Amino acid sequence: MDATEGHPAPVFCTIVPPHVLDKLARADDPVLHEPARRTLERDSLHRTRRRITTVRGVAPRTGTAAAEGPQRTVYDAQHTESLPGKKVRGEGDDASGDETVNRAYTGLGATFELFLSGYGRHSIDGSGLPLDATVHYGENYNNAFWDGEQMVFGDGDGEIFLDFTIPIDVIGHELTHGVTQHTANLEYFGHSGALNESVSDVFGSLVKQHTLGQTAAEADWLIGAGLLAPRVTGKALRSMKAPGTAYDDDVLGKDPQPGHMDDFVDTSEDNGGVHINSGIPNHAFYLLADALGGHAWERAGQIWYDVLTGGELAANAEFTDFAQLTVAAAAARYGEGDERSAVLAAWREVGVPAE
Repeated sequence: MDATEGHPAPVFCTIVPPHVLDKLARADDPVLHEPARRTLERDSLHRTRRRITTVRGVAPRTGTAAAEGPQRTVYDAQHTESLPGKKVRGEGDDASGDETVNRAYTGLGATFELFLSGYGRHSIDGSGLPLDATVHYGENYNNAFWDGEQMVFGDGDGEIFLDFTIPIDVIGHELTHGVTQHTANLEYFGHSGALNESVSDVFGSLVKQHTLGQTAAEADWLIGAGLLAPRVTGKALRSMKAPGTAYDDDVLGKDPQPGHMDDFVDTSEDNGGVHINSGIPNHAFYLLADALGGHAWERAGQIWYDVLTGGELAANAEFTDFAQLTVAAAAARYGEGDERSAVLAAWREVGVPAE
């Protein structure tokens, strides 16, 4: 199923949740709170633009065959907020002297490769959509985002966040929002919004695992490892293996993600807690991948991909809807054996009914 004119406009999706930036914005130290406040202002402006501008996604290509490989272009905003910026590396060009440019280029390619080799999907729209990214966005911008058309990376403030191109799973996460936009187009609120975020965490992690050749047992299951500056007490933005343990810092506070429905957070902030409650389906995926073993992008990832692209996942789906579809997808692809049983057990362990 591809995006059509009947779908809602694509949303503005960031890797750093608003609640994290809110904590920073209230810090006493201006070195910490000023970049956070500017980032929140920029993000709010982008979200408003997405709401008032009808964006129908990229039209399917007609009359031309898609290129076999990725078609990447990296731009440099040169610390302005103008997009896309100056073109600094195109597909097949030699490496840049700027490692941020090279990391963005590599991450775009790694995400393309996972979806192509793992699931036969040709770029994020399934039709060879060119992949564009802008680096060095703004001054001390503490985020990375997918705006419905391209990736954008900030450099971080150097105090709390480092360069947002450092973790390859951040790149995979944001580009997966584009895959979701072109398939199930999950509404960015409540359960469906948390599923939207979780799907991006799942495939972002799988991009990293695929790139490193890791098994489920070897993977760290962290989202954004390497992004936090040395002064921060924490490992990453989120943990799929142990939600709620990614950081516990005197400035950022404690990671609020739950890993079970008993701890589901009812909130009006962050579109109904989409970045917080995503810990529940995240943990279910980890449990499934761990139970099945081997490479997580194979059986576990295939089940999730089948649900995302199968055409039966409603845009306003709740956790139970997604869980039940994963059980059906496991049975349809692998029969009534170990895979289906493992899916059921994973959702049972996080308190989500799946049958």
